[in-house]
Amino acid sequence: MATEAFEEIVEDFEFLEDWEDRYRYVIEQGKAMEPLDEVLKVPATKVDGCASQVWLHPKIEGGVFTFDGDSDAMIVRGLIAVLRKLYNGLAVADVLKVDARAEMERLGLNEHLSSQRSNGLRAMIERVRLVAAGG
Repeated sequence: MATEAFEEIVEDFEFLEDWEDRYRYVIEQGKAMEPLDEVLKVPATKVDGCASQVWLHPKIEGGVFTFDGDSDAMIVRGLIAVLRKLYNGLAVADVLKVDARAEMERLGLNEHLSSQRSNGLRAMIERVRLVAAGG
């Protein structure tokens, strides 16, 4: 259950054959994302478990889930952009139905990220799920 925006990333990845190009693509996604307002970079929005600095600012309006985020690492900022395309615009109840691990496997990211980055990605996904679950 992925959004149309995430499906576009899957399609783009199919055209990019080498991992250098795929990493560049993820980084470009992050560069295209608006930076998170500095006032939102507070302990409450910081994601623990990431090697780099990561902040996620979720919003639920009218039952629709969205989040903004930022990181001091370019590849992680790109991963935030990818996660935003996976989740933003979904009904809150649908956020919990997304198998983010399986969706990210479609991109082949799991086997190409360092263990630290994989742990950070898991931590970001868990934060999204926690917020959607009302925690």
